[in-house]
Amino acid sequence: MTGLKSPQESLSDLGAIESLRVPGKEEFRELREQPSDPQAEQELINSIEQVYFSADSFDVVKYELEKLPPVLNLQELEAYRDKLKQQQAAVSKKVADLILEKQPAYVKELERVTSLQTGLQLAAVICTNGRRHLNIAKEGFTQASLGLLANQRKRQLLIGLLKSLRTIKTLQRTDVRLSEMLEEEDYPGAIQLCLECQKAASTFKHYSCISELNSKLQDTLEQIEEQLDVALSKICKNFDINHYTKVQQAYRLLGKTQTAMDQLHMHFTQAIHNTVFQVVLGYVELCAGNTDTKFQKLQYKDLCTHVTPDSYIPCLADLCKALWEVMLSYYRTMEWHEKHDNEDTASASEGNNMIGTEETNFDRGYIKKKLEHGLTRIWQDVQLKVKTYLLGTDLSIFKYDDFIFVLDIISRLMQVGEEFCGSKSEVLQESIRKQSVNYFKNYHRDSVYVLEFYCFSPSKQPVSTSSKTVTLFEQYCSGGNPFEIQANHKDEETEDVLASNGYESDEQEKSAYQEYDSDSDVPEELKRDYVDEQTGDVPVKSVSRETLKSRKKSDYSLNKVNAPILTNTTLNVIRLVGKYMQMMNILKPIAFDVIHFMSQLFDYYLYAIYTFFGRNDSLESTGLGLSSSRLRTTLNRIQESLIDLEVSADPTATLTAAEERKEKVPSPHLSHLVVLTSGDTLYGLAERVVATESLVFLAEQFEFLQPHLDAVMPAVKKPFLQQFYSQTVSTASELRKPIYWIVAGKALDYEQMLLLMANVKWDVKEIMSQHNIYVDALLKEFEQFNRRLNEVSKRVRIPLPVSNILWEHCIRLANRTIVEGYANVKKCSNEGRALMQLDFQQFLMKLEKLTDIRPIPDKEFVETYIKAYYLTENDMERWIKEHREYSTKQLTNLVNVCLGSHINKKARQKLLAAIDDIDRPKR
Repeated sequence: MTGLKSPQESLSDLGAIESLRVPGKEEFRELREQPSDPQAEQELINSIEQVYFSADSFDVVKYELEKLPPVLNLQELEAYRDKLKQQQAAVSKKVADLILEKQPAYVKELERVTSLQTGLQLAAVICTNGRRHLNIAKEGFTQASLGLLANQRKRQLLIGLLKSLRTIKTLQRTDVRLSEMLEEEDYPGAIQLCLECQKAASTFKHYSCISELNSKLQDTLEQIEEQLDVALSKICKNFDINHYTKVQQAYRLLGKTQTAMDQLHMHFTQAIHNTVFQVVLGYVELCAGNTDTKFQKLQYKDLCTHVTPDSYIPCLADLCKALWEVMLSYYRTMEWHEKHDNEDTASASEGNNMIGTEETNFDRGYIKKKLEHGLTRIWQDVQLKVKTYLLGTDLSIFKYDDFIFVLDIISRLMQVGEEFCGSKSEVLQESIRKQSVNYFKNYHRDSVYVLEFYCFSPSKQPVSTSSKTVTLFEQYCSGGNPFEIQANHKDEETEDVLASNGYESDEQEKSAYQEYDSDSDVPEELKRDYVDEQTGDVPVKSVSRETLKSRKKSDYSLNKVNAPILTNTTLNVIRLVGKYMQMMNILKPIAFDVIHFMSQLFDYYLYAIYTFFGRNDSLESTGLGLSSSRLRTTLNRIQESLIDLEVSADPTATLTAAEERKEKVPSPHLSHLVVLTSGDTLYGLAERVVATESLVFLAEQFEFLQPHLDAVMPAVKKPFLQQFYSQTVSTASELRKPIYWIVAGKALDYEQMLLLMANVKWDVKEIMSQHNIYVDALLKEFEQFNRRLNEVSKRVRIPLPVSNILWEHCIRLANRTIVEGYANVKKCSNEGRALMQLDFQQFLMKLEKLTDIRPIPDKEFVETYIKAYYLTENDMERWIKEHREYSTKQLTNLVNVCLGSHINKKARQKLLAAIDDIDRPKR
C-alpha cells in the first residue's frame, strides 16, 4: 500500500508481493502451532528491507536478481535464501495471528448485514401492500361523498360567521362596561377587558365597522392610563394595600411597571412640596385673619417667614405629621414590593417560562434599585423643606421649654429619617446645630447669672426595658403618628415653684442657705436615689450605718439625720443639669458643647463656694497644706477661663479680648444678709455647712451621671470629660478643710492663750504638781466651742465628717499654739520643762472627754518638741534636720533657751547654722 513507512503497518496487505504466497487455513494452523519466539520473529520482520513495502508495483524477483553479485557463490545464495524463507515464515505467522484475532468481529458484522437484508425485504412487502390498498380506496370513492363534505364545510363557515357577528355586537357594547369598571376602580379588570377587545378587534379588522371601534378602544385605554396615574398619586399620602395592589396589577398588564415606578417617585416629590405648602399656608392664612390670596402666590421659602411665633410650634408639629404620612406611605410601598417579590419568585421557580421569568426578574431588580435610591432622595427633600421652615424664624425668641419642644420634634424627625434610610440627617443637623449652640450659649450665660429654672423631670422620658428595639415605622405602621406625643408631653409640663428670675425678697434670698427639707420638696428622682429599700431611710453616703448608730451627743445631729443638706441653688443646678441633659439627648451632635457648659456650671458653683467661704490668704502661711495643689490648680483654671475680674470693658481692648470676656461671667458676690463675722454663730458655720455639703452632694450627683455622659460624649472629646472628673469633681470634698479651718481659726481665742502662757514662770527650781491656768482657759474655750456647735446644730444638721474636721482643726490649732507659746519662753529650767509636760497631759486628759476623735491631732507635734530638750548636741543636730515641720523661730528658741544651759557657744552656733541652712530654701 502507498504511504506505508514500516513493516508493522504494512503487514495487513501483502498480496501485492507477487513472489510471496498467502498461506491457507491449514498452513495458518500449522504456523500457529509451531513453537515460536515473539522477540526473534519481531527482529526478523524488522530486518526486512524497506523497499519491500514501498509500492504495489514493486518487482521483488527483479530486485533480488539485480542484487546478485557477478560471481555467484552457492553457499551464500543458499544462506540468503534461507534468510528470506525465515522472513517469509515470520511474516506469514504474523498475518495468521492478525487474521485469527479479527475473526470474531468479522462474524459479528456478517450477522448484522444479514439482519439488515431481512428487514429491507420486509419493508418492501409492506410498501407493496400499501400501494395495493390505496388503489382499492381510489377506485371505491364516489361523487356523493364529495358533495357531503362540501355542505359540511359551508356549515362550518356559517357558524364561524355567526360567532363573529355576536363578538362584534359585544365589542360595540364594551365602552359601557369599561366606564362602570373605572368608576369601581377596577383598573386591572378594565385594562384586561380593553386589551381583549383590542385583540378581538384586530381579528375582525377586515370588517368596516371594526375600524372605528378599534380607534375608540385606543382612546379608552389612554383614558384608563390617565386615571391610573391619578390613582397612583393617591398612594403618596394614604397608602392602601388593596388600592395599590390593583394599581400595580393594572400597570403589569400594560407592561409598564418601570414607568409606574418612575411616575410614583415623581408623585412623592410633588406630594412633599404640596403637603408642606398647604400646612404652612393654612397657618399663615389663619393667623392673618383674612382671605387674602396673596399668600398662595408666595414661594414656600417666603411663606415660612410669615408664620407667627404663637403658631410656629403647632405648625411645625403638623408639618412633621404630614411629612410622616408621606414617608410612611413610601415605607409601606417598599414593604408591599418586598412581600410580592418573594411570592413572585416562589411562583416563578415552579414554572417553565424562562423568558418571562428573566423579564420579570429584570423589572423587579429595576424597581428595587429605584425604591432604594428613592429613600435618600425623599429624605433629602423632607430635610430641605423642614430646614427652610426652621430658617424662616429666629429660634432665639422662644423660651427654653418651647425651644426644647422644637428640638424634640426635630430630633424625632431625625430619628424617623435614620430609620427610614439610614441617613444621619446632615442637612437638619447642621441647620439646627448652629441655632442650638448659639441659643444654648446665651441660655447658659443667663443660667449662671440666675440659677433659677423650670423643673425637668427625667422620669417623663420614655425608658425602654425591652431588649428588642422597635422602630417608629413598625410601631406606627398600622396607625398613629410619632409626632402626636410631643404635644401631649408639652401639655404635661408643669412650672417649677422656684422658676423665677430672682428672689422675691431678701429673706427669701437668705433662706437659700437653709437646710433642705427632704420630706416635702425633694423631687421623686432624688428620693429614689437616696431611699433605702428596706428601712426607707436616706443614708448619708459619707457615714456608715454602724457609725450612725455609735454616734454620741457631740455628733450634733438633728432628728433628720439622714437628709442630704442642700441649698435651693444646688437643687436648681441639678434641675438645670437635667435640662442640659434633655437638650443633649435630643440633639446628640452638640453633646460636647452641652457637657462643656455643664462643667462650667459645676466650676462656677465650686468657685463661688470657695470665694464666699474658703478664700483666706493666711491659710497657706500656716504650712499645713490645707489646699492641695490639685485644688489650687483647679481654682486658678476656673478663675482664668470663666471668671471676669474686670469691672468694666476697656474701650481700647481688641475684638478678640472682647469675645473672650463675653464668654466669661462676673465674679460671684455673697449677699450682705449672710453674716460670717459673728462669734455667736461660729462665724456663719450653718451657712458654711449648707454651702459646702451641698457642693459635695452635687459632686456625688455628677459622679452618678458620669457613665451616661461618657456614653454620649464623642470619642475624641472623652479626655476632656475624664479631666473634668479627675481634676474638678473629685476636688469638691477637699474644700471642707480650708472652709472649716476659717471657723476653727476664729472659734477659740488663741492670742489670749499665748498671753497667758507668756505670764507663766518656766525657770522654776521645784517640780510642780499643779498645772497652769492657761490650760483651764484653753479647755473653757473648747467647752464654749462645744456649746456654740450645739446651738448651730439646732438650725442645721452638722454631719459627722464636718464635726470631725472642725474638732480636728481646733485641736491642731490649739496644739500648735501651745508649741508657739513654749517657743516664746525666755528662760526655762528642767523643772519648767517638766511643768510643760504636766500641762499638756492635763490638757489631753480633759480634751478626750469632750471629743471622740482618736488619735488627738498633732499630739506628737507637742510631745516631740518638749522631749527635744533632753537631746545631746549630736542628737539635736540630727533632730533639727529630720523635723522640718517646726518653724525657724521654734527651733532657734529650742537651741538658745532650752539647750543653752548645757552646751557651749560653739556648739550652739553650729546648731543655729544648721537651722539657717534649713530655712534658706524657704526664703
